[in-house]
Amino acid sequence: MSNPDFTLYVVTAILLYIIGIYGIAIRRNMVRTVIGLEIITASVNLNFLAFTLLNPKLLPLAQYFVVVSIVLGAAVASIALMLVIQAYRLYGSTDLRKLSKLKW
Repeated sequence: MSNPDFTLYVVTAILLYIIGIYGIAIRRNMVRTVIGLEIITASVNLNFLAFTLLNPKLLPLAQYFVVVSIVLGAAVASIALMLVIQAYRLYGSTDLRKLSKLKW
């Protein structure tokens, strides 16, 4: 039942997920954090499409979810980058450590 393409897609999705988590956890730059979130979103979308190889009847549903996820991911990324620009204008830095020390 295991398809070589399925294994390749799942391994690629796992690698993308690990790269995204690394980008969020290790790097303290806000732009790199947003990019890490987008990489994680891409890995989830790849998993949606990879699992349709096991049941091809679900392909239209998976494609629908992936398209909606891409649109929502683009909206979230644009809002997040807008917040990054505003934080840089106000505080002169995009380092999350420096910004986390700010209090109301």
